[in-house]
Amino acid sequence: MDGDSPDVGEVRVSAADVLAAQARLRRYLPPTPLHHAERFGCWLKLENLQRTGSYKVRGALNALLAARERGDHRPVIAASAGNHAQGLAWAAYRLGVNAITVMPRGAPQTKIAGVAHWGATVRLHGDSYDEAKAFAAELAAQNGYRLLSAFDDPDVIAGQGTVGLELAALMPDVVLVPIGGGGLAAGVALALKAQGVKVIGAQVEGVDAMRRALNGEAGLREPRATLADGVRVKDPGRLTRRMLADLLDDIVVVREAELRETLVRLALEEHVIAEGAGALALAAGRRVAGRRKCAVVSGGNLDAGVLAQLLSDVRPRAPRRPRRRQRELPAQAVAEPAIATLIPAAQSSASFSAPPPRAVAPARAHDEEIYA
Repeated sequence: MDGDSPDVGEVRVSAADVLAAQARLRRYLPPTPLHHAERFGCWLKLENLQRTGSYKVRGALNALLAARERGDHRPVIAASAGNHAQGLAWAAYRLGVNAITVMPRGAPQTKIAGVAHWGATVRLHGDSYDEAKAFAAELAAQNGYRLLSAFDDPDVIAGQGTVGLELAALMPDVVLVPIGGGGLAAGVALALKAQGVKVIGAQVEGVDAMRRALNGEAGLREPRATLADGVRVKDPGRLTRRMLADLLDDIVVVREAELRETLVRLALEEHVIAEGAGALALAAGRRVAGRRKCAVVSGGNLDAGVLAQLLSDVRPRAPRRPRRRQRELPAQAVAEPAIATLIPAAQSSASFSAPPPRAVAPARAHDEEIYA
C-alpha cells in the first residue's frame, strides 16, 4: 500500500509482521532502555534515546528494508512534522536510498536540521502536517515516488510495533502511548494484546482527531496549536483507525497545562528530556491506575529555546511527601527485653540501680517509601 491511500479494506497487519520487523531491525537498532520514574509510579520506555531521538525510525527503516526485499527501489517521499522525516532520512542514508521529506514551515528547527544532517532533501510547505501531506502526495504522483505515510502504512505500523515486543519482558499490565495518526498505538497494541496487556492512548484536548473518529463523530476539525506538535494530526489514519477500533482499550485526553507540567517534571525530577508528544503518555498515565504501568516517551527532539521557556514559565507543584507503610511484628517480637540482657556483666552488682522500665515503641519490620 502506498502511504495515505484511503482504500485499506484489504490491507492487514498481523503479529507475524511485527516479529518480521523485529528480525529486520535488530541489526540496526538496539533496544531502548526502561526507566522507573518513582515519583510518577510509572515505568518509562525511553524512545527519546532512539536513533534520531524518536521511535519513528523503526517504522521508516522497516518500510525501506521490506521494500528492498520486494524489489521496490523507487525514491521515497514522506510528509512529517519532524520525527518521521528524521527517521526516514537516517534509514535512507544507511541503505543508500533517495529520500525527500516535506515538513510544515513551523516545524522545530531541531528536527529540520536533523533531517538535513542525514542528506535527505527537505521541502517546507504549508502550516500544518496535513498541508504538507497533501503536497507530498502531489509530488509523489508527479514523479513516481513511493509515498510513505508517517502512520498509515503496514510496514510502518509493524516497525513501530517492535516497541511493544521490547516491553513484553517488563510484563506490564497497562501501556500508555501517544496518538497522532495512530501508527505507534496500533503497532504496540498488536504486539501486546495477546498477552492481556491494556493499551491506552493519550491525546491533547483539541488535538484528539483519533478519539473523535473512533467515537463515530463525522467531519474534520482543525487541531489546536500544542506543544505536542508530533501528534497534531487533523485526519488520522484509515488503517490505524480500523485496527485501534479492535485493539485499543481507551483514550485519555489531557489538558495542555498538564502536558507542559509533566514535561518540566520529567526534566527536573527524572532528568529525561522529552518533546511535547514524548511527555504525553506520562501525562495521561497520572489518570490511569495500574500495578505495573509503562508510558512510552516517544521522542526527545525539543528545541533548546522551547525547553528554556518552559523551565522559566512552568512551576510544577511540589511532589507530595512519601507515605510510610508500616507492618508491625507479632507482639512477642516487640516485648520489653529483659533488663539483665541490657546490663554488661562487669557492671552487674547489688548496688546497681536499674532505671525504671520504659515503654518500647513497636519495632518496624519494613519501612517502605510509597510515593503518591
